[in-house]
Amino acid sequence: MQTPPVGSTEETIAAIATPPGPGGIGIIRISGPLSLHILQKIFVGRHKTSPQVFESHRMYYGWIIDPESSAPIDEVLGVYMRAPNTYTREDVVEIQCHGSYLVLQGILSIITANGARLAEPGEFTKQAFLNGRLDLTQAEAVVDLIVARTEAGRSMAVGQLQGRLFEKIAAIRERLLAMRAIIEVAIDFPEDETDILNFAALQEELKAEVEDPLAALIARADEGKIFREGISAVILGRPNVGKSSLLNTLLQEDRALVTSIPGTTRDTIEEFVNIKGMPVRIVDTAGIRTTSEEVEEMGIQRARAKLADADLVLFMLDATEELSKEDLELYSSVKQNRKKQKLLLVLNKIDIGPAQSPEPYRAALGNEELVAVSAKLHTGITELKESVFSLITGRTKGPGWDPGAAVVPNVRHKDALIKGLEACRRVEKGLRDEISPDLLAIDIQSALDHLGNIVGETTTEDILDMIFERFCLGK
Repeated sequence: MQTPPVGSTEETIAAIATPPGPGGIGIIRISGPLSLHILQKIFVGRHKTSPQVFESHRMYYGWIIDPESSAPIDEVLGVYMRAPNTYTREDVVEIQCHGSYLVLQGILSIITANGARLAEPGEFTKQAFLNGRLDLTQAEAVVDLIVARTEAGRSMAVGQLQGRLFEKIAAIRERLLAMRAIIEVAIDFPEDETDILNFAALQEELKAEVEDPLAALIARADEGKIFREGISAVILGRPNVGKSSLLNTLLQEDRALVTSIPGTTRDTIEEFVNIKGMPVRIVDTAGIRTTSEEVEEMGIQRARAKLADADLVLFMLDATEELSKEDLELYSSVKQNRKKQKLLLVLNKIDIGPAQSPEPYRAALGNEELVAVSAKLHTGITELKESVFSLITGRTKGPGWDPGAAVVPNVRHKDALIKGLEACRRVEKGLRDEISPDLLAIDIQSALDHLGNIVGETTTEDILDMIFERFCLGK
């Protein structure tokens, strides 16, 4: 049996890698220098003997036992994977057992009793990053892939996991490093500065090969965030205009209770719906009106709170009735408190005659975009989705990006790109004004540092902790 490495200071970590709850199979992952030692100690092969040597990347059938009592815990498959050809580039062991909480916890307890400690959220992927298997953009893509709600979001995460964003950033940094090298030569040989530095050529190169690619990435950053994180859309209107019916129609299931009695919805109901690859959290709210009924009033207050955080307001109206005082007052309230929210008028019940003409509604409510629908018969729902997509993305067709293109998926990346571009523009101004090479070098290094934050080359420990805390245990 292999003994632990003498004097090793590296820790061995372990965690359950499958979601909570009963299942056919559960997986426990171990990573670190004691991985093989622990497996040899707790695993008994089919012939009741532990193999002295585990071949790397080969599955073995047997039992997990408690070394203290020799009591069997579960029938399992175990695999040892030798470093560096593993997810973390450390020795890794994975144990496949039955997906019972008691079994998984029992095996994990035995593992930790024999030299491993419980892994923190995202620690396996953090080790993969620290050991150079993944850059930081790829590590972040792992969690994006796990939580992706649409095919478009999955595709974007896979592209990032394949290194498309890293390659784009690396190419830009390479050009900056080449420029810095030229400038540093000019600093070392000031008497030849005019021969070394071609200010006009460097300025042109900076614009074409650094600033323009950075600006293009920034321009698509909001789009990437939308498809990664989604948006929040609140269905708002007075009672009995069909808000819950619209939610049910969008979800294609009876999620909300629908009756002809005003005030049926007393609380907010939230569900995700895929609109052309864009995850949209639809919030059905209580109908807003003046009421003395305590529970309904609490629902109305929650509706107003959700409204404040929404990216999009679906303002519903009843096509069988003319605009009421309640409609106008509610629209006025929304308009007064509206910040960057998009608003779409949804004229419902067009299947019930005699329906009103849409134009008076638009004219009275600020000429906002309007879609006429029948939530009951599903009429106009395709047009509604098209309008939602267009309002949010500014595009008419989805998903709206080349699957092979690099996409900036989060605020951290966008902020670093903006700061990097600002530093580059200071360099461009310096080249135009032919300032001292020492000052040019400072701004080039600033741009390199900001871009290095994206891929993890200059990222601080507290930022790394914040990133990996978003991961689930076992990943």
